[in-house]
Amino acid sequence: MNAPDIAGETDRALIDGVLAGERRALAKAITLIESTRLDHQARAQDLLAALLPRSGGAVRVGISGVPGVGKSTFIEALGLFLIDQGKRVAVLAVDPSSTISGGSILGDKTRMERLSQRPEAFIRPSPSSGSLGGVAEKTREALLLCEAAGYEVVIVETVGVGQSETAVAGMTDVFVLLQLPNAGDDLQAIKKGIVELADIVVFNKADIDRHAAEMAAAQMRTALTMLRPASAHWKPPVLKASAAKNEGLAEFWQSVAAHRAALEAAGALVAKRRHQALAWMWQLIDSGLRARFRDHPGVRAALPQLLDAVDGGTVTPAAAAQQLLGCLSHDYETPNYD
Repeated sequence: MNAPDIAGETDRALIDGVLAGERRALAKAITLIESTRLDHQARAQDLLAALLPRSGGAVRVGISGVPGVGKSTFIEALGLFLIDQGKRVAVLAVDPSSTISGGSILGDKTRMERLSQRPEAFIRPSPSSGSLGGVAEKTREALLLCEAAGYEVVIVETVGVGQSETAVAGMTDVFVLLQLPNAGDDLQAIKKGIVELADIVVFNKADIDRHAAEMAAAQMRTALTMLRPASAHWKPPVLKASAAKNEGLAEFWQSVAAHRAALEAAGALVAKRRHQALAWMWQLIDSGLRARFRDHPGVRAALPQLLDAVDGGTVTPAAAAQQLLGCLSHDYETPNYD
């Protein structure tokens, strides 16, 4: 997939295009913020600063679940349902990157063919590129751009790799966990991590075996009573749905609306977004420090020899890490004015 050409377009035109809700301009803007070029990164920050006041108005929905649970089918059915309700829907879909080649299939537009053809929808697949937590590195920025473009619902679909896929809960208003009936033993339902962060649990493909779906939902409801809920103002419901047959979508969206109303009434939604913004800032600091560490002249000089030493077993990883971190200590020594 070729990236859109962003070099020849002025940022003012790009900003105006995003604010006008132009899908092509939004795609170019997201390409700009995903770029690793230093000049593009500087432009991206100016772009985000200009569009930030127009963001924040969407319902942010994070959807996760194991591969095969039907995330793309569920999101497409939900998106079409919401469009029929008069809403504009953006989908930020994250595809896993190969640990060998680094490439991604980016096939969500193909999987959501009907939704991608609707002018009220915007679908943007992005590679995870090694980012942890099931989301891409720039998913938060892309979410803000979609809001500035006037999309009333922004859905973040995660990679779908298991219990560690929790980063999406830190950037959305409501975190949805899709489950499959008969997918595991009873203890699977009480594993902490992704389950205890869920605001809504949905057993998809319930039409295949309705009895199994009902049993699994009952087990999950019991399991959730043993876990501390993600919010003190909301008890996570356990729902059944069949995206392939458009069953349960209205009930699901009613739960999303009820969750938002509960958080807004308690003043928790604003507090949640503020907390997410602070967490985002610290994540960017961590990412920036790692990048500066790798670019440090002392680190670059010492790294090849230490890598060989660790690989050969003559230096422990802890000792190598300590020596590399020591390269930074000279930058922060207190000046001696005597």
